[in-house]
Amino acid sequence: MSVFMTFRIAFKALGRNKLRTALTMLGMIIGVAAVIAMVALGTGAQALIEEQVRSAGTNLITISPGSSSAGGVRTGFGGNTRLVEADAAALRELPEAMYVAESVNTRTQLIYGNMNWQTNIEGTNIDLPLIRSWQMQYGGFFTAEDVKSAAKVIILGANVSDNLFGEGVDPTDQIIRVRNHVFKVLGVAARKGASSGGMNQDDQAFVPYTTVMKKLSGQQNLNRIYVSARSADEIGSTSQSIGATLRILHEIPPGEPDDFTLQTADDIVALRTQTTQTMTSLLAGVAFVSLVVGGIGIMNIMLVSVTERTREIGLRLAIGARGSDVLFQFLIEAVVISLVGGAIGIGLGYFVAWFVRVYQSWPTMIPIDAVFTAVAFSAFVGIFFGFYPARKAAGLDPIEALRFE
Repeated sequence: MSVFMTFRIAFKALGRNKLRTALTMLGMIIGVAAVIAMVALGTGAQALIEEQVRSAGTNLITISPGSSSAGGVRTGFGGNTRLVEADAAALRELPEAMYVAESVNTRTQLIYGNMNWQTNIEGTNIDLPLIRSWQMQYGGFFTAEDVKSAAKVIILGANVSDNLFGEGVDPTDQIIRVRNHVFKVLGVAARKGASSGGMNQDDQAFVPYTTVMKKLSGQQNLNRIYVSARSADEIGSTSQSIGATLRILHEIPPGEPDDFTLQTADDIVALRTQTTQTMTSLLAGVAFVSLVVGGIGIMNIMLVSVTERTREIGLRLAIGARGSDVLFQFLIEAVVISLVGGAIGIGLGYFVAWFVRVYQSWPTMIPIDAVFTAVAFSAFVGIFFGFYPARKAAGLDPIEALRFE
């Protein structure tokens, strides 16, 4: 029997029970759609996290206080406060460092007229907008002279400006109160959105770090130091140079742990995406289980079909059809159910991803390898779960099959 005739008989057999065929496909449709949708959501979330982390700075390396040890007792992360201005000054001399910015933080109330808004104030220097590729919406950033003189000048985040002055208003050169000090607004930073940690980057303000240390908080140490490497390829070597320099400055003996922590953008991305990848893998695993359940449904229906068509199979074998022809026919039926169901499932998965992206504002990305994997798995399920019923049909005795009632 020709291959064309075998395909024709297989499709004709499926067409005789359209509702049953459609319901058998349903398991594959749901399984493949779930795989595509889960992968799209998970991949989109990872891409969003990477974008948020990258937006925090160009080739960024963040230096934070580490743990300190006294009498065998370690205080843990942040327990040491030995980041000082001299550290930043030394790092600025490294040839690998393009930009260096000190950072000190305090939280307080900003007041303009009868309006007020509580926000985080980050004290920094003129390199911060270069490190974080942060443009200005209105006005300009403060100068090196402002940092040196601890000037009472401030840059507002877009959200802070909207709450104090109203949306679309340029507050440049306006005077506001910060605690009991009078500050001049130099400008408004362009909108950045949420950071990788979920913080609204537009809900903060920037002043010279010397102003925070001398007039707002009184602290003597830095909370963080930001360093921008000259290129992405030099982040590793820059981190090593920073670590060696700080160990010398902090007089840390060989073999003793660092009293500071270095964190690169890649480290932050890996940390943020670990949970997302775990959840995506878990949900994709559940979706693949539904594919297996769909395959069991195909096997069940094919076994029923073999029983129903026993006399037909016996007749075909009696007039000269080979067992391989019968096996091939039933195998084709199972694979067709799987592949058609898989194709519909891919379309449904794309629709779910589109719906979530448009109506839930959640980024989605569907890697092409996920589509190929879903198609290949669908074909495998059809062959694997269709082989036993097909072999059972091919192994029927023609005489016994013709006598079957």
